Amino acid sequence: MGIQDIKMELDKNKYCKSLTAYSRFETRVVKIGELMMGGVNPIRLQSMTTTNTMDTDATVLQSIKMIDAGCELVRITAPSKTEAENLRNIKNKLVELGYKTPLVADIHFTPNAAEIAAEIVEKVRVNPGNYADKKKFENIEYTEATYKAELERIRERFTPLVLLCKKNNTAMRIGTNHGSLSDRILSKYGDTPLGMVESAMEFLRICRANDFHEIVLSMKASNPLVMVQAYRMLVNYMMQEDMNYPLHLGVTEAGDGEDGRIKSAVGIGTLLEDGLGDTIRVSLTEDPELEIPVAKLLADRYRNRADMDSIIAPITSNPINPFEYTKRETKIVNNIGLKHVPVVFGDLSNRSEITPASFFALGITYSHAIDKWTVSEMACDYIFTGNLDVNFEIPGTLGIVQNYQKWLENKSKPRHYPLFTPEELKSSPEYSSICNFVTVEASQLTAIFIEILRRIENLVLVLETNDNLGMASQRRAFIELMNSNCNIPVIIKRNYTNLNDDEFQLYASTDSGALFIDGLGDGLWITATAQNLQLINRTSFGILQATRTRISKTEYISCPSCGRTLFDLQETTAKIRSKTSHLKGLKIGIMGCIVNGPGEMADADYGYVGTGVDKITLYKEKNVVKKNVAAKNAVDELIELIKANGDWIEPTL
Repeated sequence: MGIQDIKMELDKNKYCKSLTAYSRFETRVVKIGELMMGGVNPIRLQSMTTTNTMDTDATVLQSIKMIDAGCELVRITAPSKTEAENLRNIKNKLVELGYKTPLVADIHFTPNAAEIAAEIVEKVRVNPGNYADKKKFENIEYTEATYKAELERIRERFTPLVLLCKKNNTAMRIGTNHGSLSDRILSKYGDTPLGMVESAMEFLRICRANDFHEIVLSMKASNPLVMVQAYRMLVNYMMQEDMNYPLHLGVTEAGDGEDGRIKSAVGIGTLLEDGLGDTIRVSLTEDPELEIPVAKLLADRYRNRADMDSIIAPITSNPINPFEYTKRETKIVNNIGLKHVPVVFGDLSNRSEITPASFFALGITYSHAIDKWTVSEMACDYIFTGNLDVNFEIPGTLGIVQNYQKWLENKSKPRHYPLFTPEELKSSPEYSSICNFVTVEASQLTAIFIEILRRIENLVLVLETNDNLGMASQRRAFIELMNSNCNIPVIIKRNYTNLNDDEFQLYASTDSGALFIDGLGDGLWITATAQNLQLINRTSFGILQATRTRISKTEYISCPSCGRTLFDLQETTAKIRSKTSHLKGLKIGIMGCIVNGPGEMADADYGYVGTGVDKITLYKEKNVVKKNVAAKNAVDELIELIKANGDWIEPTL
């Protein structure tokens, strides 16, 4: 392959300025009121009110809470002309109280509401999937002429808003949602990142035809893989067409608690690592002001990132497809690699001694009364004990990894495996016949050492990094292995010091999640000086769950609530979680309204969607099963639906 061929190959898959040196994708600056977004401006933080838009006082009060927490844009739903008109009262009252934070009107099905809002607030968000279309989940056959006619219909419907925004200096977000792609887009492109990008590009081209450029773009999905791939593809499109509009990042319907934070960090953080993103919203099923500290922690990590050293050299050939998930192919070593799910490591090497109780925080419990181990769905697969002995019988699912010299003393014990340094690996006369591990710094993975890795049977590489740009360093090492056709399984190892629990979860989810998103990694080993083992173990499994590489628990696709919500989302989500959290692998969607509900149900096994005041519609996948169920009975009805379809198991005590 010649130099020009390499350049063309890189350009075809290009979505950021560099894979090895942090460099923010410099977008054009968009003015939203007095707020400047894009360019070299800071990553802006935003959230959305959950109050009824017609309740002016409540919406103003909640907006102030958000602003005081650091929110730089306040989004408010405007589902009809009435709510859109009331945005003026909300804005005026905020100004009277000394708050000039820009307001964003959230529009879905009502163009006339958008046109009213465009003359009141600083920014209007439209969803291409339902602004000019109604979703019926119909597969439609189009000819070139009929599709062109559809685009003309959309142009006629959308152009008045574009011209109003241009006249009033109102910014616009073209916000594609994976859960609300139109039947037209689904019929032509499928339920894909490409469909999401094409949906936005149709609207963007109309804006450009009218010389309107105060635009922000988003590609949201509840699945971080889809979300990341769609944003990357969008940037690739923009690069090819010499565009550079700012990006609004978010994982929609991320959920609550740790799961919501981990899932958001996996999606948002993966893109921020590559310099993409000008504003972020963390969509948690919690009070909106609680989203801001999470968003701030994610954004602040990149304030001085450009000042850090880049990885040793640029990548000349990138074998990773950034737009489509493909797991790196490896050989199998024990239960690691190829089609096996990623394994999880626990680390007990800093203990004074190891007892059965030491395993409890790692999902493995022992009962003296019945002399039996219990292994949970989130039990680690390997435990590193360093130079410590394990002087009791271990469960059959567990492997013990020890430093090489200690392993020599214990090699006759079942499921005990050595961890080599590079020097020990080169000179060792003795290896395990089942499984061996070697640890190496990502920046020290040379071509010579890769050749050594090839020669040793049953070897797994533990790839760790202490580089400032750790994810990029580890990614580069994976690319070197792939370009060398070295198919050794790899454990991703990251070490964290002096972080609080929130920082730890968000940073770990970003650093490792970004690699698993691209199909890199056969296991995960995280250590942290300030976090307890239980939190580290939960976070490890949470990262694998969020990247859909290992499912160990029920997944909840839960929207963050807004003024359209027709029931108490936080209370209902907690109630559903309390009754279904034992259903490993099941995906349950909990949606406050029908805006994205039916579409997101396509990615869930069961759906619980508000369709009226205290009225719930239940779904099996994207199909309606029961309409207008009273909210007080709906959770029990959901469980009966799960049972009727054979997906229920009784919880164990």
